[in-house]
Amino acid sequence: MLRREALRLLASAAALPLLSREAFSMFRAVHQQLPDQPVLKSLDPHQDATVTIISELIIPQTDTPGAKAARVNEFIDLILTEWYDEEEKSIFMTGLTDVDARARELFSKDFVDCGAKSQTEILQALDDELAATRAEPEPRRRRRRPPERNFFFMIKQLTLVGYYTSQIGFEQELHGEIIPSRHAACVPLEEEAAK
Repeated sequence: MLRREALRLLASAAALPLLSREAFSMFRAVHQQLPDQPVLKSLDPHQDATVTIISELIIPQTDTPGAKAARVNEFIDLILTEWYDEEEKSIFMTGLTDVDARARELFSKDFVDCGAKSQTEILQALDDELAATRAEPEPRRRRRRPPERNFFFMIKQLTLVGYYTSQIGFEQELHGEIIPSRHAACVPLEEEAAK
């Protein structure tokens, strides 16, 4: 599967289970390309901090690690650098700038300097705008940017895929096994209970 096909599938998928095995493997391979020490290629430190906070607000740490522990910000940086074309990257970077502009307008400081409640308020507004765009009648929607060309749609999708294809997300959250711990050859099936 080509990277462009995987990105198209990512943009059209409403939920992670729709990823094919090939796409899942490709995104797992992205995690394996992450260096031991973080190295930013597309994001500057301020943008990286913004992406880290947004992804952690989307998938926070609970009884399992959150997006930050899964290095979702580094996954996103690698996708921006090696997979996105210039238009997609521009939409994403412009969206990050818009997040700071909204924060300064509402709270007189950058997004990363706002409290969690204020940050959540900004993300909720972005999510509401995205939902409103999707709810518009079909003829009006065609004239506007499709959802996959929307910053918040992009970062939500990248966060979900980045988290659930990471070792942390896959094993600790989904309780999946990339390599089963044992092989159970021919095991008889339990008989179905009497009807």
